[in-house]
Amino acid sequence: MFDLLIKNGDIVDGSGELRIQSDIGIIDEKIAFIGDSTGKESKKIINAKGLIVSPGFIDTHTHHDGILLNNPQHASSLRQGVTTEILGQDGLSYAPLSSENYKIQRKYLGGILGMPPENLDMSTISAFRSHYHKKVSINTAYPVSHGALRMESVGFFDKPLRSKQLDHAKNLLKEGLDQGSVGLATGMSYHPNAWSDTEELIELCKVVREKDGVYITHLRDVNPERGFGGGGIPEALEIGKRSGVRVHFSHTRTSAENAGQVSKVLELIDKAKAEGVNCTLELYPYPTGSSFLLSNLPSWAHEGGPKDILERLNDKNSRKKIIESFELNKKRRMDQVLLSYLPKNPELEGMTVSQLSKLRDISMGDLICDLLIEQDLQVGFWQIPPESISVWRQISRDAIEFLSRPDYMIGSDSIPIGNFPHPRAYGTFPRFVGRLRRQFDVMSLEQMIQRIANNPAKTFNLKGRGLLKKGYFADIVIFDEDKIIDTATYDDAKQFPVGIPYVIVNGSIAVNNEVCTGVFAGQAVP
Repeated sequence: MFDLLIKNGDIVDGSGELRIQSDIGIIDEKIAFIGDSTGKESKKIINAKGLIVSPGFIDTHTHHDGILLNNPQHASSLRQGVTTEILGQDGLSYAPLSSENYKIQRKYLGGILGMPPENLDMSTISAFRSHYHKKVSINTAYPVSHGALRMESVGFFDKPLRSKQLDHAKNLLKEGLDQGSVGLATGMSYHPNAWSDTEELIELCKVVREKDGVYITHLRDVNPERGFGGGGIPEALEIGKRSGVRVHFSHTRTSAENAGQVSKVLELIDKAKAEGVNCTLELYPYPTGSSFLLSNLPSWAHEGGPKDILERLNDKNSRKKIIESFELNKKRRMDQVLLSYLPKNPELEGMTVSQLSKLRDISMGDLICDLLIEQDLQVGFWQIPPESISVWRQISRDAIEFLSRPDYMIGSDSIPIGNFPHPRAYGTFPRFVGRLRRQFDVMSLEQMIQRIANNPAKTFNLKGRGLLKKGYFADIVIFDEDKIIDTATYDDAKQFPVGIPYVIVNGSIAVNNEVCTGVFAGQAVP
């Protein structure tokens, strides 16, 4: 007897092959049967007639490390059909960290990850993974945080990682990989990561290569002189060439500045792939992103961590230099920023930096400093989308073109905290699978599901996942291919999608008729 039987559905198995109509029998956590179930019994039955049955969606880039510990139901992702998430992205996470460093990092990352419990053991990757295993609604995988390695080796300081300190970091990384980590993640817009150089990253990635892990990179745009070729794509490719590691590029997409230039964005990567560098990529389907305001401070201002940062913000001379750095950095358009997370003043969420600075009759630079002080550094924001519908549409068309490549997958880059989160936290997957797939008709549904499920499972070595196959874990989403669509918008993001009635995680029904069941069957994988 099956524990759960899914009958009469159109199975898109994740391989890219054409759909078949069949039944799926589940026993315990795994798929036990695919075929005609006539005469077979089951404790529970889902009639999926007229619906698509596919592997659960795998979100390759999230910032849910903290939010999952405070809200294990995690409906914003689960209701999209997401059954597995890759945490630790941009090197912004909590392990491996000593108790003292965890408290520092917890505060430093409060504007992007929220504030998880203060007394958690994050000293090892095993300890980190234990906080999520069968305690949250989705599966989680974790690449070791580059930021955590630096904190444990040289502290929250601008110091080179060499000799004994580098050996210590490499040993911590090796231990993490042995304890179930899927690789190493870094973000070169953020600290302490951005104090590294290319040589350090090559040495760390040699360890990742030995364990067949993946190097996940948010490209360097801070301290570019420390990166090969000025950072960015050239640095990441050099790390891949010299270490032999597999390189995974975070949120590689077009924006208003280069809409329509898909080939140009990928020119260097395609050249390196032809020369033998193993590269994969991800993206989300929106024209702008989001982050935490603290990351916009100049590199020197981060030295020492939260306590020292606050002292500099309150010091007249240091504050003046910080504000001058905003004016010099033309890439950081603070006039195009909306405040999404202000935990001590939620009534101000939804206002732009420009709007609030005028209201307070101070410069935008002074406002940023004031907000960071007032909110104890916890400020989130997103960038305002382009006014031109034509540009926005081209970016959406580009997103489908990117995803049609066999080396791409989806990473929402979700940051769901605050009253006005970026809509990608609630709409990324149904926007691709529903709205954009139908609008542009570039990819078949079978191709898209392969990118969403099987590609991530292969890239991150998630064994027994990413396909509907006998013996595989029963991570399954059931949806209506004609009705699935996102409803989250920039002005009203906390809106769930429609057309996804069932989500199953490790054989347990996590969403039933578009309602979360409260079952926490997620596992720390692989």
